[in-house]
Amino acid sequence: MTLRPLSVVLVALLAPSGCVAQQSARATIQGCTIQRVSDGDSVRCSDGRRVRLIGIDSPELQQRPFGSQAQRALLALLPLGATVRLEQDAALRDRYGRDLAYVWSGTTLVNEVMVRDGWAVIYTVPPNVKYAERLARAQKEARARGAGLWSEEGFDCLPNDFRLRRCVTPP
Repeated sequence: MTLRPLSVVLVALLAPSGCVAQQSARATIQGCTIQRVSDGDSVRCSDGRRVRLIGIDSPELQQRPFGSQAQRALLALLPLGATVRLEQDAALRDRYGRDLAYVWSGTTLVNEVMVRDGWAVIYTVPPNVKYAERLARAQKEARARGAGLWSEEGFDCLPNDFRLRRCVTPP
């Protein structure tokens, strides 16, 4: 017996298999049945989990009327009782204990649709950057078309600036 076939066997045994890689990728996908749409970028699952959509930021409910418009847009994409898949990235939770996730309804990335339809802006917080470029393209497209809140000056005060009281939205 020569060493060559033995080294091929050892390399094959030590190399990660496709099945192992697929299993670890699948471990970041969880199911969620929508119980409540809290606002334009967060939901509650029927099992009690609170989920913040990664990579996007929508107006706060106090940013009238834009916050409620964004909430209705997300509710249209995620009706109560709908079952979706949650895909996690590097950081699993935010500082409020909410699960961070990309939300998939079938083959549709809901985070991306919210940005592309103009109901949310991109909000990239490393290390969660898996779809950052995809979301940036969606925002560029939404702004160019004047989609959603881009047509109503709904992002004159960005949600993060509103939370930091850098600007105020009149009641």
